Amino acid sequence: MIQLNYRDSKPIYEQIKEGLRRLVVTGALSAGEKLPSVRELASQIAINPNTIQRAYRELENEGYIYTLVGKGTFVAENDNIDNTREMELLKEFDELVIELLYLKVTKGILKDRIDTVTEGSEDV
Repeated sequence: MIQLNYRDSKPIYEQIKEGLRRLVVTGALSAGEKLPSVRELASQIAINPNTIQRAYRELENEGYIYTLVGKGTFVAENDNIDNTREMELLKEFDELVIELLYLKVTKGILKDRIDTVTEGSEDV
């Protein structure tokens, strides 16, 4: 489910958050699907429950998951993802493009790359 790299400089909660986000975005976790409880996931991957709680809280703030008190944590519908996250990603994208252009990657290569990544996507 989630791969952790204890040698990575990235904090464990960030790795968990990114792993869960990737599962949601790729469709491995469907909208409405129940996630393991904080304690369940913590025992599965042998880490502190507070670490899982932090990852869940941040994913909830970004709109990827939601919690129903007494019922659990679930994957949110795609259209519930916060507009703030979209803006954050576009800002990161802009910074990457600027750096790639600085490294002499041409606009044509960047456009081809976008076409390759979006190939088969219905919305693009």
